[in-house]
Amino acid sequence: MATVFVDADACPVRAEAERVAARRGAALVLVTNGGIRQPAYAGARVVYVPAEPDAADRWIAGQAGPGDVVVTADVPLAAAVVARGARVLAPDGHAFTPANIGERLAARDLAAELRAADPFRRGGGRPFGPADRSRFLAALDRALGAAPPGPHAAPVQP
Repeated sequence: MATVFVDADACPVRAEAERVAARRGAALVLVTNGGIRQPAYAGARVVYVPAEPDAADRWIAGQAGPGDVVVTADVPLAAAVVARGARVLAPDGHAFTPANIGERLAARDLAAELRAADPFRRGGGRPFGPADRSRFLAALDRALGAAPPGPHAAPVQP
């Protein structure tokens, strides 16, 4: 079974990831620089990384591989783990894939340039809502159902 790696700082779907991982019997790894308690699910663990920029991203990128599922909104992290063969889901349920990651990186870079060029530009996407949460639950369930066993899978105790 695959391991689900969650870029857990500010992730709005940690509880949902735990619920799906528990139902599917998948290992769950929440990666954070602090402030998260150990989940109730026995197949879950929390990995604490230093409170420095991109520490969680570097840790996940070094661990995730084929068969694993990574949950993140971070596009560069998504690109790194897609290149390693992992499946990647954004918290809103949209998948990062080899076919779309280049476009997602380009859009991210363009948005950063536009923000830098106009200091009064107010950004922000649409609010995260129930439809996003539902789409994520369905996408993670599908990803775990289709994922081959990963090298990080740990036996789950009943």
